Amino acid sequence: MGRAFEYRKASKMARWDKMAKTFSKIGKDIALAVKAGGPDPEANPALRRCIQNAKGANMPKDNVERAIKKASGAEAENYEEVTYEGYGQGGVAFFVECTTNNTTRTVANVRAIFNKFDGNLGKNGELTFIFDRKGIFTIDRSLIKMEWDEFEMEMIDGGAEDIESDEEEVMITSAYEDFGAVAHKLEELGIEAKSAELQRIANITKEVSQDQFKANMKMLERFEDDDDVQNVYHNMEITDELLESL
Repeated sequence: MGRAFEYRKASKMARWDKMAKTFSKIGKDIALAVKAGGPDPEANPALRRCIQNAKGANMPKDNVERAIKKASGAEAENYEEVTYEGYGQGGVAFFVECTTNNTTRTVANVRAIFNKFDGNLGKNGELTFIFDRKGIFTIDRSLIKMEWDEFEMEMIDGGAEDIESDEEEVMITSAYEDFGAVAHKLEELGIEAKSAELQRIANITKEVSQDQFKANMKMLERFEDDDDVQNVYHNMEITDELLESL
């Protein structure tokens, strides 16, 4: 089991502890999915993925149905996806994904957060080489009824690049272009993912001092508290010593 698996799992649990914010993020994802593909989950894979994530976050069914209905109505808010790239302390790269109905407000908030923690907002596209876009699926290990070796072979045949597990959860990674194929394979096996997301995974990591790590983690938390921010990715190298310094 790799450190990346442990850290991503811990980070996700920390985010999902902020339940109201999580529900708001999923609601925006639902709005975008409905706008792009309609309100019927059977005909809209992106909406099905949102509903899966809502279940994994224990979002009440009524909330999900209201979000779909609201996104389908004439008064639906016009959200759009925007991304921002910049640097924190120690030259750490930050990639910020936002969903907003006011890009002027959003870019001002993102720039202010970078500035507050002695970082700087860069130009879009300059960090593309640092992050690979990957599919990340999380499932309960208890849902796997076949032998583990057989499950691994099935998932690899279905497009999985990497499979990591502890006693409770399994995390499956796929290439961006194989995201749909892996989702289909899980459905074929009768396994419902707790979450299925496209994430940006750093392929180059940056070593930092304890002080830089603490400052960057505070900046990360501030980004995640912003209502327009959906996801934040960075390329800090995480060590046990750094985690213990928090």
